[in-house]
Amino acid sequence: MLGYLINIARDLVLPILMDRTETLLDRAEHGRRDTYLASSADIGELERRMRECDTEA
Repeated sequence: MLGYLINIARDLVLPILMDRTETLLDRAEHGRRDTYLASSADIGELERRMRECDTEA
């Protein structure tokens, strides 16, 4: 019985948890980047920050 539960966890639950974790981290990163870009003082600074974000990715 324990082996069966371990297999279910490995084959079904773990991939779902990994996918959800990746999604949450991706959303957090987008939120951080959006906040950073929104704090630009002018269009020139916004463009510079956008290029900076592109080179980091």
